[in-house]
Amino acid sequence: MKKFIFIILISIVQKGIAQDANRLHEMGKNYMIDGDYSNAESLLNEAYNLDTNNIIFTKDLALCLYFEKEYKRGIKLLAQKIDSGFADDQTFQIAGTLYAANQQFVEAENLYLKAIKKFPGNGAFYNDIGELLFRQQNNQCIDFWERGIELDPIYARNYFNACKFYENSEPIWSIIYGETYVNLDPLNQKTPEIKDILLNNYKNYFADLSDEKYVKEKNKFLQKILKTLSKQFEIVVEKGITTSTLIMIRTKFILDWYNDNPEKFPFKLFDMHLKLLREGMFEAYNHWLFGSSENLSAFQNWSQLHNQEYSEFMLHFKANPFKPIKDEFYH
Repeated sequence: MKKFIFIILISIVQKGIAQDANRLHEMGKNYMIDGDYSNAESLLNEAYNLDTNNIIFTKDLALCLYFEKEYKRGIKLLAQKIDSGFADDQTFQIAGTLYAANQQFVEAENLYLKAIKKFPGNGAFYNDIGELLFRQQNNQCIDFWERGIELDPIYARNYFNACKFYENSEPIWSIIYGETYVNLDPLNQKTPEIKDILLNNYKNYFADLSDEKYVKEKNKFLQKILKTLSKQFEIVVEKGITTSTLIMIRTKFILDWYNDNPEKFPFKLFDMHLKLLREGMFEAYNHWLFGSSENLSAFQNWSQLHNQEYSEFMLHFKANPFKPIKDEFYH
């Protein structure tokens, strides 16, 4: 009987401690959201001390230490969890950010490689190590971004970085990655920047088009794209690159693509183009994609004059989020 009562008392005490810890953690998070990191740290630290095994408490305290620029303390806190083998993916991400902020690039890279081994399908880690290498002017960054695209195709940030990386060297790959990014993360504040790059890349591609270019290209997927796209060169010579001419070029490209053994290279982005064409929304989509970059006031006028058409496209776009397929990586 005494043993039973003792167990009940222990349970009540533990429950009370857990409630106190949760209350302190919630208060600390609110202070952190408000930017009051000093009070946030004090409360989060109390919550952590009440329950050192709680990974959520640990991560939020480490994040607060990052905001306070207490990088070494945050690293020490998370290293204990990582070494124990109980760290989740967010723990690795926060730790990597702390290492990078503390200029410990070798340690950060090793940590990300360890994270990739533990979470091989998480695109965020490929992006993080790519950005770390890019900061060190190491072009191996693109290998990690593209590996992230291949293994986790719905994670957007790798497309953003790959688009930027190829902007001045491989305009078609930059277009493919950039347009995919814009569809995956259309509301991101960086999306207008990528839309500008898309328009400029079409200009750069057709300005440098040569008949031999696609013959020398080893990648068969890109070879087919270049062959199909080069057929539209006369339109560019006659009318230049505008939103209107891009609608014509891209319409003819999709029709030609699907008339020439499309099963060889199934590609979700082109499937979406074909669907929009069949449903009469491809023009509105291209205005959304290129219009504001070419001429913002002209785009606003077009969207007002074609309000119903544009509204229908936007409703369709929001109701059908774009999701690339894992087995369609060809680079």
